[in-house]
Amino acid sequence: MKYNFDKSVDRRNSNSYKWDANTAEDILPMWVADMDFRTAEPVIEALTKRVQHGAFGYTKVPQAYFDAVTGWFERRHNFKFKAEWLLYTTGVVPALSAVIKALAQPGDQVIVQGPVYNCFFSSIRNNDCEMVSNDLVYANGTYSIDYDDLEQKAKNPKAKLMLLCSPHNPVGRVWTKEELVRIGEICIKNDVTIISDEIHCDLVYEGHTHIPFGSISEEFLMHSVTCSAPSKTFNLAGLQVANILAADAEMKKKIDKALNINEVCEINPFAVEGLIAAYNQSEDWLDQLRPYLRENYLYLKGFFEEHLPQFPVLPLEGTYLVWVDCAVLKKKSEELSKELVEKVKLWVNEGTLYGEAGEGFLRFNIACPRARMIEGLKRFEEAFGTVRG
Repeated sequence: MKYNFDKSVDRRNSNSYKWDANTAEDILPMWVADMDFRTAEPVIEALTKRVQHGAFGYTKVPQAYFDAVTGWFERRHNFKFKAEWLLYTTGVVPALSAVIKALAQPGDQVIVQGPVYNCFFSSIRNNDCEMVSNDLVYANGTYSIDYDDLEQKAKNPKAKLMLLCSPHNPVGRVWTKEELVRIGEICIKNDVTIISDEIHCDLVYEGHTHIPFGSISEEFLMHSVTCSAPSKTFNLAGLQVANILAADAEMKKKIDKALNINEVCEINPFAVEGLIAAYNQSEDWLDQLRPYLRENYLYLKGFFEEHLPQFPVLPLEGTYLVWVDCAVLKKKSEELSKELVEKVKLWVNEGTLYGEAGEGFLRFNIACPRARMIEGLKRFEEAFGTVRG
């Protein structure tokens, strides 16, 4: 069917964290990473059917669930793996926390690549591990990996894990095979296990290809754990479902135990039905969504180039999260974020939410009807358009 992503959905007063955390009626939230679109009709129909059944007891996850996950990754990403390598849980963040608990000891180091998804920090901290950042290098309007620095950090005997954000949130990079191979070679040589957060894997744009880390080689597969979910792809975060791929039997056993210790080893009946309907019946929705998001980005980029050229917009290779360089303002990112809320009722994320390396940046969520995004751009121009570089 044909989907209309220009249609506005009023999410206020729906207990939406994104829309109801600030109760001001005129606030425009472009922060939390969920979409302002209705999900695919097959998902809505499957959930409606489950609601009409009327009994919501404990859930046995059927084989159809695992077949939906494996089928999706084989079709969409040319990544074939066994269903028995999968573990399910309530979200990618609980998954990351459980994997860290399973594979590291208190005091061990976990490498990240800042600026990076802020929940990486809490997952590491909550397991009494030490976060070490192999900061990405910002130059010529994009980000790259400092392999020499990564090598030095991986050589530390305390370094046991690396959290890889692929595609990367917030900088929008989709790592190439060559980049992933270099990361893998460094980590494997130094006995550092890679935990690949691939929650944005389906939201990649023309000219770029998501390479699942575990698909690169048998060696990479056996030295890594991959976390994925349909939540970003189909706007299903509230259903709370994610999957952990661990091909190494011993690692899987440890992770399974950690999921039980953390009490995140069960999922609800709506998560099961939603995932199956999304992966089995909703590809057309995603195939229509991706170009719409791409056009949103191109509009935003063109708007900044015409009206706000002093604010460089970074290339968006994947995700629906746009990273904007606001260094010209010479203010802290947190201050800028607060100023936007106070002056023009626009809510975006401050760059330092993603670590010190994010200072001077703001993150914009463009997964919304274009008219709503344009309103956000006009508000940003109203706040900072008079500033010149």
